[in-house]
Amino acid sequence: MINFKQQELIENFVSAVEEQFPDVKFVDVTESPENPNDLWINVTRVRDEDRLIDLLDFCSEKSTDILMDYGYHMLVMAVR
Repeated sequence: MINFKQQELIENFVSAVEEQFPDVKFVDVTESPENPNDLWINVTRVRDEDRLIDLLDFCSEKSTDILMDYGYHMLVMAVR
């Protein structure tokens, strides 16, 4: 179950990703099968491999900041 703060962080995270990578679109949020406290933010996949690496680097920094500042583990998964 996603709480208010997590929802706020997800919305800000997705906005930052879509601003930096306009070709990437939000799909949905799911719980990790290994740990329901971990959230996966699913987005569309970019076609270019270099751009995918840039996306993953950008998202890893953002998710680390969220983990360190708020204690929530969120990962961006390029799924489609």
